[in-house]
Amino acid sequence: MLTINDFQAAADRLKNVIHRIPLSSSKTFSEMSGAEVYLKYENQQKTGSFKVRGAYNKIMKRYEEGGLQAVVASSAGNHAQGVAFAASRIGVPATIVMPRSTPIAKVSATKGYGAKVVLHGAIYDEAYAKACEIVEAEGAELIHPFDDEEVIAGQGTIALEILSDLPFVDMVLVPAGGGGLVAGIAACIKQINPRIQVIGVQAAGAPAIVHSFGKETIQPSASVHTIADGIAVKNPGQTTMRYINQYVDQMVTVTDAEIAEAILLLLERTKQVVEPAGATPLAAVLHNKVDIRGKKVCCVLSGGNIDVSFIHKVVEKGLITRCRQLKISTVMPDIPGALERFAHLVAAENANIILVQHDRIKADLDIGDAILHVVCEVSGKEHGQRLLDTLRREGYQILD
Repeated sequence: MLTINDFQAAADRLKNVIHRIPLSSSKTFSEMSGAEVYLKYENQQKTGSFKVRGAYNKIMKRYEEGGLQAVVASSAGNHAQGVAFAASRIGVPATIVMPRSTPIAKVSATKGYGAKVVLHGAIYDEAYAKACEIVEAEGAELIHPFDDEEVIAGQGTIALEILSDLPFVDMVLVPAGGGGLVAGIAACIKQINPRIQVIGVQAAGAPAIVHSFGKETIQPSASVHTIADGIAVKNPGQTTMRYINQYVDQMVTVTDAEIAEAILLLLERTKQVVEPAGATPLAAVLHNKVDIRGKKVCCVLSGGNIDVSFIHKVVEKGLITRCRQLKISTVMPDIPGALERFAHLVAAENANIILVQHDRIKADLDIGDAILHVVCEVSGKEHGQRLLDTLRREGYQILD
């Protein structure tokens, strides 16, 4: 079992390698949640994620022991970059197997650190199986992304930094996929101060740890579907689950819509780019997944490696979730001037039309009618409701 000495030894290995990022308090999120909210910006970490901590600690420990010739890892991106970076520091060849769905930015960054990238499978678990085949064929050493005590110890060094910056923290919320990060942070914190609560946060579309929490056997997810690719894991680790069941206080889930909203808020209010997995703790705070009122709460924002081409999709989803965009479908006469009248009513309510689609061929439409699909920008829920009330008052039937 890991002890405080193991976490301190990992911190010593990482001391001159990683960025030491102090906690940041957030007045905005504190006011929104009723708690004293602090953010741990691991999206600013070297390689863009906390994963460099565990990968570097594992590889350097093995290098110190001698006999390390080559390494292989499977990863949705962040662990890949951590392994590639650490291997490049000591001149050891690295092969990384990544799911085909991995964002292009993460694939390119991994290659940039000198690793060979193999794309295989739809999800992490399929990539992991391929990595095991390569290890067997080439005699390399597998660097597991989470189910390894040296990796867990490296991730747990975040806890030492949190406690150094905020000794009287009441609660720490941590993303959870395979479980290495939450296992490491919880094991480290609880051995120093058992009073502090550690909460793991999973995507609702990949809730294996939530289902396995407190159980004698792991309950894998039947399927995985979430925008949070960094925690899209069907099977958490045996080692990580042992630590999670011993040290973690609670596991919760957040939806993709809640994650997207948190990403958008971080962009707007803090000017920080945080990937979906990294935004899950803030999503849990803002949507009352745990009782945090009046407490000092730290959210670990675990990474910032998000594909630029994907950001606009997340932002759009976040805008809808926050009632900043309103999608309307209504029946209107298919005659000259009908669209102009509709647009005039929208403009009078100070809303902005950003998308219009006419549907004249729906089977149950009366001849001479059309369905109008519109997306409008509004300032919030009350503004959107005023627009809907005006349209109904003017005779428009809102279908959706």
